Amino acid sequence: MQPSEQKLTHRQLKGIVYKLLQLPDLWRSVEQISRFPFRQVVNPLFSFLYSLDEPIKWRAVSVMGAVIARSAEENMESARIVMRRFIWNLNDESGGIGWGSPESMGEAMALNLALADEYASILLSYINPDGNYLEHEDLQPGVLWGVGRLAYARPGHARDALPFLQPYLESDRPVLRGMAAWIAGALPFDRTISFLKPLENDTAHFKRYQEGVLEEVRICDLVAKLVKRSD
Repeated sequence: MQPSEQKLTHRQLKGIVYKLLQLPDLWRSVEQISRFPFRQVVNPLFSFLYSLDEPIKWRAVSVMGAVIARSAEENMESARIVMRRFIWNLNDESGGIGWGSPESMGEAMALNLALADEYASILLSYINPDGNYLEHEDLQPGVLWGVGRLAYARPGHARDALPFLQPYLESDRPVLRGMAAWIAGALPFDRTISFLKPLENDTAHFKRYQEGVLEEVRICDLVAKLVKRSD
């Protein structure tokens, strides 16, 4: 029986999604979960964006972005509904915190040009002090990751992020410095070299998720690779 034909309770579907998120091959997880109807699978995925298990949370980000991007190809309005839900979750009036929302927005836009055209400016506004700046410190690494994911996939959509990176590069939190440097590496080098140079001797570490893997990165090593790549 195909997933779309099964009559599953929310709890049953959540259990299935959880098991699929644990598959060794991330893209197999994406393919298997994408077989379920979009509207049914979104809520279970939302719940895993709040997981304290980091690998599960990040897998949920990847799969959420992928299913939204695929949905946008068939029914743009269904994808917009979920993107607007992310935006609402990041709004102070929502009463929530919005864990995983900016990351999922960035992933969806990296995979779908139409979504990037509509929502990139909103994602960037979350790091803009004159925009919808997110003051919650624990959300800031996720916002920067979302911007970075967009920047590496579609640098033209993230070019306006550069003026807002300096405070993060000077932060006392390694994860913010590292994420900001990572973003800068995706933007035109002649504009970002001055941002990266001060971190050439920064030996602090931070965690970065990339292509299904959560890895520990030393900032100076990251900067060295970015500078070398531009030579």
